[in-house]
Amino acid sequence: MGTHERWTRLLEILGDRGRIEVTEAADVLAVSTATVRRDLDHLAAQRLLTRTRGGAVLSGVTYDLPLRYKTARQADEKHRIARAAAALVPPGAVVAVNGGTTTTEVARELATRADLADHGSGTALTVVTNAINIASELAVRPYVKTVVTGGVARPSSYELTGPLAGTGLRGLSLDYAILGVNAVDPEFGAATHDEGEASINRAMAQRAERVIVVADSTKLGRRAFAQVCAVAEIAVLITDQDAPDELVERFAAQGIDVHSV
Repeated sequence: MGTHERWTRLLEILGDRGRIEVTEAADVLAVSTATVRRDLDHLAAQRLLTRTRGGAVLSGVTYDLPLRYKTARQADEKHRIARAAAALVPPGAVVAVNGGTTTTEVARELATRADLADHGSGTALTVVTNAINIASELAVRPYVKTVVTGGVARPSSYELTGPLAGTGLRGLSLDYAILGVNAVDPEFGAATHDEGEASINRAMAQRAERVIVVADSTKLGRRAFAQVCAVAEIAVLITDQDAPDELVERFAAQGIDVHSV
């Protein structure tokens, strides 16, 4: 288990339980207690937790893993989901991509597609994003026109939110919106924990001809605080092969094209 994967696992445990002991973490991670202490000290220095005698507790009232610590979660599944989503976008399309680990992988898949890179002079794809990390990766691709919304950057997700982000989307016409979310429920629809992110994601969905939601199986059948879009607005749901059949059937019954990859 690599360093970042250990950090992610420690933060996940803290998110679930609120506290963790060094000896318990060493057993879960199959590492020495000295390694756990160093990991906890590192995370405490970044104010992601508070060290206690023999362990650690959450450092704040709310808890949301920063994007850089989410990358190891469901990594293989996210790569497959990203490839499937990118394959649905034809050359010349205008596509909105929001922030998140899965959508970052989608952007990378789009940026390295041979048919786009070999398009010749001119724009092969237009990507509208509110994620500054995605914009920085796409901006160096001359065949991708990268449009960035305004807004205030959220440190945990690198997403631009707020009124300025909404202004940046106003008047745009999108062929696709590829959205990563925190939860997808057959009744409530797609949702995220932060209402500011949900507002911008909702604006992307409303301006798109076709909404593609990318979510690994751990997010299915769950609800989050702020709705991004209703089930009826989702055209395609791309998830992984661990998605429960019962949930897949419920989504499909409502007209969603479900891809389990």
